[in-house]
Amino acid sequence: MTTPAPADGERRSLRETAYETLKARIIGLDLHPGQRLVERDIAAELGVSRVPLREALHQLESEGLVVLVPRQGALVAPFTRADVEQLFEVRESVEVLAFRLAALKRSDADLAAMADAVDAARDALARHDDAATAAANAGFHAAVVQACGNPLLRSMLAPLDARVRWLFHLTKQRDTHEQCEEHAAMLAAIRERDADAVAALAHRHVTSGREPSLALAASWASAPIDPVEVTRTRNRQRSGA
Repeated sequence: MTTPAPADGERRSLRETAYETLKARIIGLDLHPGQRLVERDIAAELGVSRVPLREALHQLESEGLVVLVPRQGALVAPFTRADVEQLFEVRESVEVLAFRLAALKRSDADLAAMADAVDAARDALARHDDAATAAANAGFHAAVVQACGNPLLRSMLAPLDARVRWLFHLTKQRDTHEQCEEHAAMLAAIRERDADAVAALAHRHVTSGREPSLALAASWASAPIDPVEVTRTRNRQRSGA
């Protein structure tokens, strides 16, 4: 007797489960840049079929977290020194604009979300929980983007959100006390609707993180790799070639 295919709603739920699980594992560094992702193994681990898993992988590819090689497989996207430099180049422009607009357009609910992120970072710092601190600091930046009141800018920044969160985890050895206090200062400026002050603080905050992040990247940044060769290696091993 043939097992019926999942209904659309069920498949969507399975895809979302696979997507959220893999995204959290990549950003949280359970899966490392350049690591091969074997569909059969992941599907069995997550308890999903290949169809929703592949849909999840395509979504992760659109966010720059996964590289798909047609007819070969998938791997966690490499994160190279050049990737870090390019991410900072973009952040220095568009993220600063988001801070400026947030000061002008934020709501009380937006302020509460930003304050919650700052408080969460301070609490994590007190517990010496680097991963939770990185997640809270990334959450502060996400709350600012949400508060900017510009849907076009939010849509431009959305593809960067995952990579920014990933970077915060990859560089969690940075001076997190300093980052947290800088976030608190920017929150104060946003609360006062001082757009010029928060733009200056945000620009200094982003640019000052470039060199420490690049220095830390020396310990984890991937060398440029050939995704086709990485995925082909698994196939050769499986076939005994």
